[in-house]
Amino acid sequence: MTDSLDGTVALVTGASSGIGEATAVALAAAGATVAVSARRKDRLDDLADRIASGGGQALVVELDVTDADAAKAAVEHVASELGRIDTLVNNAGVMLLGPAADAPWDEWQRMVDLNLTGLLSVAHAALPHLVKAADDAPRRVADMVNISSVAGRVARSGSGVYNATKFAVGAFSESLRQEFARSHLRVSIIEPGAVETELTTHLRDGVRQQTTERLGRVERLVSEDIADAIAYVVTRPRRLAINEVLIRPTEQDW
Repeated sequence: MTDSLDGTVALVTGASSGIGEATAVALAAAGATVAVSARRKDRLDDLADRIASGGGQALVVELDVTDADAAKAAVEHVASELGRIDTLVNNAGVMLLGPAADAPWDEWQRMVDLNLTGLLSVAHAALPHLVKAADDAPRRVADMVNISSVAGRVARSGSGVYNATKFAVGAFSESLRQEFARSHLRVSIIEPGAVETELTTHLRDGVRQQTTERLGRVERLVSEDIADAIAYVVTRPRRLAINEVLIRPTEQDW
């Protein structure tokens, strides 16, 4: 990496496992003080301890991003406690696949609430802090990284609402990128393919089996692969913005 994150603050949502957890570790290793947020505080406490044992600094923020008021309060808490927010990684999300014909409504609602509305709530609250940080030392640039998916590029049968939320993340991110480019707030999306995370454990039984069988045909990525890409994006020089990164396993052919 060409640029240290020393003296900066990063907020990572969905940090209790998977990509969010790995990203928090990577950003702390790059020098950022990291605010880690999720619902499962016990896991966040463990993560913060591991970051501290590695010489980093972490702040635990228990948060359900589907609660807009709580999201705003959490962002303000981070800014107050740590003095600023230079990097936001909007990672919290859920993937509830399956045929539309018999899908429970609450699964569709959950994806919209978490993947889209939750992301918007955190982004909305963080924007003033990111713009302010982008105009300030030490780096004079700030980053919002929104985690999308291959599903934000290609719609597939049995994935309609998940596709819809991830396509929306892409559209929102591109609009923000244009609006804040001259302010040196970089807005990027990361689009992972198949990654070995907890996402598939949330699927209904029959759907989980089908998905596991399909994914079992490829060597999946690990969370650290995505965290490495995120760290690369946010450590670029001020003059350089990486707007979109699509990352698939070598063997993934969809």
